[in-house]
Amino acid sequence: MGVWALLLVGVVLLLGLCGVLVPGVPGSWLVWAAVMWWALQDPQPLAWGVLVGATVVLLLSQVVRWALPPRRLRTSGATPRMAVYAGLGALAGFVVLPVVGAVPGFLGGIYLSERLRLGRHGEARAAVRTAMRSGGWSVLAELFACLLIAGAWLGAVLSG
Repeated sequence: MGVWALLLVGVVLLLGLCGVLVPGVPGSWLVWAAVMWWALQDPQPLAWGVLVGATVVLLLSQVVRWALPPRRLRTSGATPRMAVYAGLGALAGFVVLPVVGAVPGFLGGIYLSERLRLGRHGEARAAVRTAMRSGGWSVLAELFACLLIAGAWLGAVLSG
């Protein structure tokens, strides 16, 4: 697979990661479709292993999402700015402290957004709890799964 095709797959993966944070956009399925496209274009055992792993991870994340309360983030006061901060925090946490750093990064992003908006520590903590109870855990589960898949894809591409 050429460099431009790999770059395009990476762009679709990034769009899928952003789509997880936007209601109504099938972000996780974009991530899976990008990995499937890559695996079909580069039929190596490693590519097929990443595709199978991505499928299993996404199915597990869907089961977890169905077990969690439904998303009602808009009614809790969540803003698009909060989603951007949470997504960037999760991505930064995933890079700084591989894999497990996404969770504190996500929570830290929500906290930073609310602290900047509300100005006080106690109110920001209460807003984080409200956001997580009203569907934040569902978003985090889906985002975490997509970050795992994107990381596996990037590792497979870099390893050859």
